[in-house]
Amino acid sequence: MAIIETKDLTKSFNGTVKAVDGVSFEVREGEIFGFLGPNGAGKTTTINMLTTILKPTSGTATICGYDIVKDAAEVRRSVGVVPQEYTADEDLTGIENILLCADLYGIPRSISKPRALELLKLVELEDAAKRKVDTYSGGMRRRLELASGLISRPKLVFLDEPTLGLDVQTRAAVWSYIRRLKEEYSMTLFMTTHYLEEADSLCDRIAIIDHGKILTVGPPNDLKEGLGGDMLDIEVKEPDVDLSQLILQINHVKDVKKNGPSYHIRTEMGEEVAPAVIEVIRGKGVHIMKISLTKPTLDEVYLEYTGRRLREEQANWEDMMSVRRTLGRART
Repeated sequence: MAIIETKDLTKSFNGTVKAVDGVSFEVREGEIFGFLGPNGAGKTTTINMLTTILKPTSGTATICGYDIVKDAAEVRRSVGVVPQEYTADEDLTGIENILLCADLYGIPRSISKPRALELLKLVELEDAAKRKVDTYSGGMRRRLELASGLISRPKLVFLDEPTLGLDVQTRAAVWSYIRRLKEEYSMTLFMTTHYLEEADSLCDRIAIIDHGKILTVGPPNDLKEGLGGDMLDIEVKEPDVDLSQLILQINHVKDVKKNGPSYHIRTEMGEEVAPAVIEVIRGKGVHIMKISLTKPTLDEVYLEYTGRRLREEQANWEDMMSVRRTLGRART
């Protein structure tokens, strides 16, 4: 059963700029669905339409069977949202923040209090429940945001960069909570992430979006296997010399992409092809600085469809979000 279904969903701004361009996909009940794409690809605009913040210019979408335009109130009751930015009130305690969210949903305190305690236990914040949020670490704040987004017992939860900027240990803990939501609470989770290892580990299926269009949808393993062959990456000292066509003529080389000083080569027989590629490059007087041979990864899938690596944006994205959070706290 599809808990999200979109058909030709489109959003234009100023009548000309299409942030989302005819997007069609479905999310199945009970799965973790990853939504990947570069900054500005249309991810946030799509989520804003699905959560009824924005109205689509054209096309349709349903959430839990409710139309996002005609049944907006029912859609809001059916979903939870965990944004990438911290939204908790720092002057309130952890449990007070969760109860405030429950009040906004119109949940009686007789129901919300025991539910809040259950959620605090889930994210291991019972001992910090009565502490003000301004004493929380970044990981504790992220776990509180997750608990707050679950207070309405939603059928579907949108997780926008759930582990952005967290250390490895805290990120692993959040992964554990996400898996528990699926396994123990039978929730459906729709998540964006800049960490491809996160999508590979958690998601049942992923969609890659760029320039407002869905490029591919499928289970991570199927997408990786669909590339076929090995990946040979070679970095050279002379970036202005382009040997792509010569490399492409080597037996068993299926594709060559050049990005600055680097060649990304897809081949059926990596161990046999690598020496031939090295010979061609050296024969032209070009110096090899680095070489690696790997099996296909989700990063290779992303590169194949978008022409860039998601990890290249990751550091800049984390830095930008850190600055935004610092400025936000300075204004309070």
